[in-house]
Amino acid sequence: MMKSLFQKLKKLRAVIAMLAIGGYAFLSYSFTDNYFEISKNLDIMTTMLRELDLHYVDTIKPGELMKTGIDAMLESLDPYTDYIPESEIEDFRFMTTGEYGGIGALIQKDSTKIEVAEPYEGSPAAKAGLKAGDQIISVDGIALAGKSTDDVGKLLKGQPGTQLKMMVLSPGSTAPVEKVLTREAIRVSNVPYYGKVADNIGYIRLSEFTEDAGKNVRNALVELKKNENLKGVILDLRGNPGGLLNEAIDVVNVFEPKNQLVVNTRGRMKEWNHMDLTTLDPVDISIHVVVLVNSGSASASEIVCGTIQDLDRGIVIGTRTYGKGLVQLTRPLSYDAQLKFTIAKYYIPSGRCIQVLDYTHRNADGSVSKVPDSLKSAFRTKHGRVVYDGGGVEPDIKMDPHKYSAIAINLQTQYLIFNYATIYVQKHPALTEASAFSLTDAEYNDFVQYVRSRNFKYITKTDQLLKQLKESTQTENYYDDLKDAYAKIADDVDEAKKNDLIKNKDEIKVFLEEEIASRFFYDQGRIQVGLKNDKETEKGIAILNDAIRYDSIIKTIAPATRPFHNPAMKTWPPKTAN
Repeated sequence: MMKSLFQKLKKLRAVIAMLAIGGYAFLSYSFTDNYFEISKNLDIMTTMLRELDLHYVDTIKPGELMKTGIDAMLESLDPYTDYIPESEIEDFRFMTTGEYGGIGALIQKDSTKIEVAEPYEGSPAAKAGLKAGDQIISVDGIALAGKSTDDVGKLLKGQPGTQLKMMVLSPGSTAPVEKVLTREAIRVSNVPYYGKVADNIGYIRLSEFTEDAGKNVRNALVELKKNENLKGVILDLRGNPGGLLNEAIDVVNVFEPKNQLVVNTRGRMKEWNHMDLTTLDPVDISIHVVVLVNSGSASASEIVCGTIQDLDRGIVIGTRTYGKGLVQLTRPLSYDAQLKFTIAKYYIPSGRCIQVLDYTHRNADGSVSKVPDSLKSAFRTKHGRVVYDGGGVEPDIKMDPHKYSAIAINLQTQYLIFNYATIYVQKHPALTEASAFSLTDAEYNDFVQYVRSRNFKYITKTDQLLKQLKESTQTENYYDDLKDAYAKIADDVDEAKKNDLIKNKDEIKVFLEEEIASRFFYDQGRIQVGLKNDKETEKGIAILNDAIRYDSIIKTIAPATRPFHNPAMKTWPPKTAN
């Protein structure tokens, strides 16, 4: 027993050692000053695990215990520094490449059943006839009752070319049928849709900066330019969390010439300090560009929209971006694990860094603070417009963030919109065109009756405040005097909520139309329907069709409200960006 225990501890110590000092080994950097501290703490950790394994009241799982410790240690640094064990490598590769081995379908858990949420177009799931709403009973003889979506996902994923058998129960059927699928290399497109949003305006949705993002945006614009009347293009980065730095540079390169500075990376080690320039010939350096962003646009998205703004190459529309100006690197550890850690900050062409939170200087309680306005510096774009650091990218045209109603959110989370779409598709087996699809008033009223028949309930902020009021009156002994008034208000609120399906019809209807369109045209259909009533896209079309306003926004020079980082601004890009 002792021999096997020490063998386990020896392996575990190797993992810890690689994690602790692996990041040092490949640098021309001496860690002599820290070596004793590292060695001492590794010994403490090893002996502690040995004592726990020998004497703890329950049998411990060293791997899980160490994973918890590693995660806690890295959490004290920043949220982008992660330990990736071998078991999660495939998920990590999917995040960077957009590719994995599997059947090509999203799954979800509705109550106790696992069902197909959306098959990908052309995937093994689609080829086998799987539809959204199909319940998966078992995979390779393993019953899925009680399993999580993560558990089922592991059963569905696997080496391309391998087969699996599924028992599937379709809506309206009484008996499940067996489906045999062959796994393939599934590659999720990072440009799920491009097309026209007006006769002379093109649109490109970029969902993430995985491999070939730049190439796919480039190809999309080339296709759009086949329309001789093309006047401008909208690049939609809303909700895009970022990804690969080189792909961000390639996306900028679609609109900017070769050798243009995009990002300047600066870290603690000289090895991390370098400038990244565009390397290819552009597609079009003069076409008018609008970039759509929101609070979910982060990292590589901010490099692209911030660079386009700094170069006065286009107009940014939407809400303030997330504010992630940190660069990560991945290094291999023992036993096929990986460490993804922050190595530097990036600075876009004006010289500004858009990082919002300062993880290098923590408060006494361990929390981090936003960069205060008083410490933000002003920078200038290529044409002299004023922009600021330390707070994400502020759009040139600000839009109010959309706030979804409580009823719309609950209709989604309680799967009523999803389930009604399944019923709708059974009654309407074909749809001619996604962009022209619209529910009639009669069809929406049918949905209203469907929801009411399901005893749909949801909690609003008003309900929460009423509950707090009741609890407060009971605590302070006022409830008996006020209970009649309280009951009347509660009844009035319930009565008012009955009208929410009608009052929020326009918003709910879009959700319904998107879900239904996706059943026939996959993600492209969902996007096309969503663009019909999209305020940011409408604003982008209007700006691109108004050349005078477009030029006036890009060339307007505003006075700075905070000190310039480089008051002289004798060169552009400023020296701070080189």
